[in-house]
Amino acid sequence: MAYRFRLSVATLALVLFQGCTHSTLRTSFGQTESATNGATRVLAVYEPWFGHPRHINVGYSSIDPAVVRKQIEAAKNLGIAGFVVDWYGDREPFLDRSYALVQQLAGELNFSVAMMYDESDKDPEQATDDALVAFEKFRQTYLAPDAPGRQAYLTYQGRPMIFIFPKSRQTNWKRVREEVSKWDTPPLLIYAHKPNPSTIQFDGFYAWVNPGPKGWAKDGSNWGEGYLRDFYKTMQKYPDKIAVGGAWAGFDDHKASWSLGRYMSQRCGDTLADTMRMHRDYYSADHPLPFLLIATWNDYEEGTAIERGLKKCGG
Repeated sequence: MAYRFRLSVATLALVLFQGCTHSTLRTSFGQTESATNGATRVLAVYEPWFGHPRHINVGYSSIDPAVVRKQIEAAKNLGIAGFVVDWYGDREPFLDRSYALVQQLAGELNFSVAMMYDESDKDPEQATDDALVAFEKFRQTYLAPDAPGRQAYLTYQGRPMIFIFPKSRQTNWKRVREEVSKWDTPPLLIYAHKPNPSTIQFDGFYAWVNPGPKGWAKDGSNWGEGYLRDFYKTMQKYPDKIAVGGAWAGFDDHKASWSLGRYMSQRCGDTLADTMRMHRDYYSADHPLPFLLIATWNDYEEGTAIERGLKKCGG
């Protein structure tokens, strides 16, 4: 499914940039559209675990149909084409229920959905077995022709896209690739970060929140310019790979139980605006970036959510 941006300055100012008045904030989504003639599909990572006791209380449950419906409608109003939903297979039944709901409602609301598989942190053999079992379950449950919302699943050139979030980096993805290549319609495997000649088993790569080569700064000033430019430059060398650019509003993991004290300032909205438009330096309207992934729609534990707007200026 392909979608063009449907965004007004008034909607953006009201819904997204609460308290922020910098002009670049109000035009960042629109600039992406005008630079690519709407050909770049904007996606957002969706975290499906709220309402689960291991996560913070954000005032809603990710398995409440009314909540998910409103979230999809709000994202569409901003011009976001689909959610990429974290999924762990049978390791996390709550997340599986949420994913099923998102896909079902996406099908009803003319929205796209894709799965992001969170790699197991087990030893190599177990991590690989976990991935094989999870991918087969996903194929049978969510990619079957009669699966609820199946028509909403994100594809590229007719093939479903599966994103992979690395954790232990112990999974034998060559083995997984061999198995999924046997599917009637083999999926496109999209991995984090950047390609190199040893990653032929992946069809593409996505950028993720990263402060850049200087690392995390105490004042949050390292917003990822060096990392993101390196990503785009690297992807230019691999035209056969699918490039999924990255955009983010900032980062702050102090609310997370796994906090490492990492912080990236929103810079009064400039972090989102700058990351959203950087791909224009490397892709033209004639050869647009295929996808831009916003990290994230609703990760409140790591301070990347845009769902409820950004912090007021100075945050």
